[in-house]
Amino acid sequence: MKRYKIIHRTYYNYTDTVMLGAQHLLLRPREGHDLRIESFELKTSPDAKIYWHRDVEGNSVAIANFSNSTQQLTIESDVIIQQYNESPLDFIVADYAINYPFSYSKGDLFSLSPYRVLPDQKTRELLNNWIFNIWKSAEQVQTYTLLQRLAKTIYTTLTYKVREEPGVQSVEQTLSLGSGSCRDFALLFMEAVKCLGLASRFVSGYLYAPLMSNQVGSTHAWAEVYIPGAGWKGFDPTIGDIVGTDHIPVAVSRLAEAVPPISGSYAGFAKSKLDVGVWVSAYI
Repeated sequence: MKRYKIIHRTYYNYTDTVMLGAQHLLLRPREGHDLRIESFELKTSPDAKIYWHRDVEGNSVAIANFSNSTQQLTIESDVIIQQYNESPLDFIVADYAINYPFSYSKGDLFSLSPYRVLPDQKTRELLNNWIFNIWKSAEQVQTYTLLQRLAKTIYTTLTYKVREEPGVQSVEQTLSLGSGSCRDFALLFMEAVKCLGLASRFVSGYLYAPLMSNQVGSTHAWAEVYIPGAGWKGFDPTIGDIVGTDHIPVAVSRLAEAVPPISGSYAGFAKSKLDVGVWVSAYI
């Protein structure tokens, strides 16, 4: 078991006084058999009335409601987690899904249908040609090997770039530019997996990078694929590998743009400036 401390600071500065609308906060890591929250503290300035719920994906969502006007909004999250996913390759795949291609069971097909929605025809054609250079249908291959190959190809053939602007690049943009951010790579991987007939979803969270633990970092994104017998398994095309103990998931979604850490509104004529600081460190 490893312990990590995550500090996430978000500052919105406004050029004039504004009234804040409800802010939707996706900052609490997803708990399960492989991740436990030891402590969690969420603070805002101005003070807010916070309500918690789980959304349709099972993500913990905090809704912050404000009653006072302000020229600055501060949201601070401090969490200590226990991470047990130290052997990410220690899983068993159902016999019928060991080799690709395979078909999901009827029950799984119904539940997984939102995660298998294909991209538009132009994107499908682009991805099918891209996949053809990685795997050809005549080749016998294990499902995990193929998925790992897709992630590794993105890592080795595309250039990672930090993008501060919101949103996710399209598959066409990422492949034509030959570069993208972690969320762009995650979307590319997701859509390629769907073209293979498999279920995939987007994951936002944090990544522990030991060489950068003392520096200001950012949130991270990767993808999960549903493998019968093994369940949802994470793949990170930004590093070209399966997700392990250094990945800390916060929210999942079938849509890459649906799980920003903070989203909300304000009323007023002011312009806003955003500053974010994220630190992930080993905690002893």
